[in-house]
Amino acid sequence: MQNKNTTKEHTVTPNSHFHAGEQEIQSRLGVRDKMERFSKQVIASFMPEQHRDFYQHLSFILLGHADKNDWPWATMLCSTTEADEAGFITSENNKKLTINSKPIAGEPFAAMLQDKTDNTRIGLLGIELSTRRRNRMVGHITQINNTAIEIEVDQAFGNCPQYIQTRELIKIDKALQKESEMNAITEFDTETKQFIQNSDTFFVASYVKPDNDNANINEGVDVSHRGGRPGFIRVDDNHTLTIPDYTGNFHFNTLGNFLITPKAGLLFPDFETGHLLTLTGTVEILWDSDDTKFFEGAERLWQFKIDHGYWIKNALPLRWKLDRYSPNTLLTGTWDEAAKTRQAEIERNQWQPYSITKIIDESSVIKSFHLSPEKNQRPLFVAGQFITIKAVIDNKDVIRTYTVSSSPHDNDYRISVKRETSNDDNIPDGVFSSYLHDQIAIGDTLQVKAAAGDFKFDVESERPAVLIAAGVGITPMISMARFVLLEAIRTRSPKQITLIHSAHDHEQRAFFEELKEIEKSSAGHIRCYWTLSEIDENLTAGDHYNQHGRINSKLLQAVLPLNDYDFYLCGPPGFMQTTYNLLRDLGVNDQRIYAESFGSASLIRQIDQATQTFEQIPVAKEAIVEFTRSKVTQAWSEGDGTLLEFAEAHGLLPEYGCRSGQCGSCKVKLVSGNIAYKQQPQTTLKDDEALLCCAMPAEAADDSMVKIEIDM
Repeated sequence: MQNKNTTKEHTVTPNSHFHAGEQEIQSRLGVRDKMERFSKQVIASFMPEQHRDFYQHLSFILLGHADKNDWPWATMLCSTTEADEAGFITSENNKKLTINSKPIAGEPFAAMLQDKTDNTRIGLLGIELSTRRRNRMVGHITQINNTAIEIEVDQAFGNCPQYIQTRELIKIDKALQKESEMNAITEFDTETKQFIQNSDTFFVASYVKPDNDNANINEGVDVSHRGGRPGFIRVDDNHTLTIPDYTGNFHFNTLGNFLITPKAGLLFPDFETGHLLTLTGTVEILWDSDDTKFFEGAERLWQFKIDHGYWIKNALPLRWKLDRYSPNTLLTGTWDEAAKTRQAEIERNQWQPYSITKIIDESSVIKSFHLSPEKNQRPLFVAGQFITIKAVIDNKDVIRTYTVSSSPHDNDYRISVKRETSNDDNIPDGVFSSYLHDQIAIGDTLQVKAAAGDFKFDVESERPAVLIAAGVGITPMISMARFVLLEAIRTRSPKQITLIHSAHDHEQRAFFEELKEIEKSSAGHIRCYWTLSEIDENLTAGDHYNQHGRINSKLLQAVLPLNDYDFYLCGPPGFMQTTYNLLRDLGVNDQRIYAESFGSASLIRQIDQATQTFEQIPVAKEAIVEFTRSKVTQAWSEGDGTLLEFAEAHGLLPEYGCRSGQCGSCKVKLVSGNIAYKQQPQTTLKDDEALLCCAMPAEAADDSMVKIEIDM
């Protein structure tokens, strides 16, 4: 396997915040230019005021360092006050941080302090587990005494809380704190293996040492957080761990250091007992491991081999109780699940038994059936695909295909089946749908083959998507909508979705409440519209439906701002053809229209060479946003959503009403910069006004960093 930690030849940007290893990985993944521009705005040589305040309210802090033998270590220093309160860290100015605590005697950090040379580099990570906030710093030690360590800042920047689990600090009686004891280890015994496998959090230290042969490599030490579900670390043998690397901030401080100096220090805290497991060893990045695709959420893997380490029992004077896992963590996998998924992929073309675990009435004619594999995991699939099901009906094997209505992030399959009835006495009702509706019960078993089909949501497309469905054709669309919502949480890169559904009446309409909840949870990134052929007098326009009748050009033009879209169609054959023709008449290129095509729903397509695209002011990929009256300046990226969501995420409380661009309650003055809207606001705006609920920074005409100022 060619996955060694050697750097390739590439152009290194001088005077960058990133060294050669970090730059190489950014180049490899296509984010190099973006991160170079962004870093100049978000990485500072001093602590912003909010960082200074943050550190001074912590009860513990993580540090990364390298010992005299060039082995990296991560360590944790805690408040030692009687009340377990914060305040052991002080900041005299925006360049200085003083930690009024000392490490355990004999612990690697204590030995490093004794051997310290002038300007010893150190990495710091502050985390507030109750709120999941974190900030990072790189600095150097300027002074040490018996009770304090003084550090001068070299780089400071914030971090998102993606995989941090929420924990509550528990006060303990200091009189009951036992003496710490250290035990050296060079391999993983049974206790250590079990502890690592059950961990949901660890910290990793890495570094780059000055290299006289390469002036572009900057000296630096980093300590970072890693989180996941228990079981996300694989213990391969008595010396080796394999660890997934998830989507992050694209700095690649840790992996970039690995490329230059393939060593790491790992720190595993036991939050309930106060024990610490600290390890140091060598690392290797596994860029192309086949295991990656089976591990939910993993972008790549890396391996750690222990050289030596220590169990430090009773190390921490603090305790924490797990409150809940991060939403991002819940969208990732475990190695046990990965192994089962791998086996399921091997068997994907074989019939497998699935149990019915849940049956839900979605409408007067549609029922959902949740199917869970009786062994292994279900195989991988893409939103929009169908599964093949076999059942014995009247002593005969009957096989049907049904589109999956669950998300690829869900653990089971969900199919949502319409009862097929006939008004002709000579034509029987649907055999399989009647069997499912009338005979199948929870606990019954069906034979299933893995998902397949070419009607798939294009996860690589950067265009917004429009999902148009009629009747039970909603099934692939809700799978796509759920997938996009959950991917937005995992990657912080939401995709714009407009879903339009047509039904005969509200009683036959499926997933109305579920899609309303998806729409709400997406904060405007997913919008749903409904048409009904027949309306009950108790229904209210705008709340229960958007249009009386069928989907037509008037509705499409009303709800879709000018843009270049991907269109997905699913429904009865007549609906599919009519809607396809409608889109073509509106100038939509044939290649932009995807349709569910198994069975009799195949389209007669109009193939042409011309492609008509819509125009819109493009939204910036990243920007600096300043709220002038609040004196808050923060880096924004496209995944942060609208300016209303962005303001709320940073502690501001702007006024708002509809959150959809109609009421005008969130209107503010735009001091400087340009604004773009992905959907057309329905309220009147002056040139110097912005509607926060649907506004985003507009892309610059050149490659300069976008900056906007808002009077708020």
